Amino acid sequence: MSIAYKISAFNRKRKWKLFNTLYNPSPETKILDAGFGEYENSPVDNFLEKHYPYPHKITALGISEPREFSRRYPAVTAVRYNGGRFPFEDKSFDICWSNAVLEHVGSREQQLYFLKETARVAKSAFITTPNRYFPVEVHTKIPLLHYLPKRHFDSLMSLAGKKWAEGDSINLLSFGEIKKLLKDAGISEYKIISNRLFLFTLDFIICFSYSG
Repeated sequence: MSIAYKISAFNRKRKWKLFNTLYNPSPETKILDAGFGEYENSPVDNFLEKHYPYPHKITALGISEPREFSRRYPAVTAVRYNGGRFPFEDKSFDICWSNAVLEHVGSREQQLYFLKETARVAKSAFITTPNRYFPVEVHTKIPLLHYLPKRHFDSLMSLAGKKWAEGDSINLLSFGEIKKLLKDAGISEYKIISNRLFLFTLDFIICFSYSG
C-alpha cells in the first residue's frame, strides 16, 4: 500500500467522521453526491456510497454514464448531466456532499456556477477541495511545480507525460480564493475547515447553509 493511498485513506476517514459529527444524518436525510466516479482507482473512491448506511437516500450526479457505478451501488440513484445546471428543483436535498470535485469542474466561472448550483438544490453542503499551497500536488503526486504560473505547470506536465493534468482539468484553490468564490456566489454563512497534515493544510472543507 503506497504512502499516498495511506494518507488519502486517513484523510477521507477523518472527513467522514467530521461529516457525521456536523450533520448527524438520519434515515430520512436526502443527500446529493455532486461528482460521483464512474471508475474507481482506489478503495477510497466514492467514499460516500461505500459508507453511508442509507444508500437509497443518495442521488449521485456526474458527467459520466453511470454503468459501472450503478452496478456497484444499485440502491443509489445515479444521474448524468452535462456539467451545467443541476437537473433538480430548488432545495431538493438536505445535504450536498462533494469530495474533491470543485477543483475539476473547470474555470473560475465554472467553479462559481458549481457552488451556486450546490446552494440552490441543497439546504446545506459539505464540499472538500485540496489546498493550492500544499507542497505536493495531490493529483500528480509531484512537489512544488504547481506553485508555478499555470502555463508553465501545464508545459511541464506535458513533458512529464501527464497531459491529463493540463488546462482546466485541475484548478486548485487557496483559502482566500475559496472565500472570494463564496462571496461572489452569494453565500455569506459558511465555515472553512483546514485539514492539516503535519505543518501544512492538505485540504479544505467548506460547510454552508444557504437561505438566499
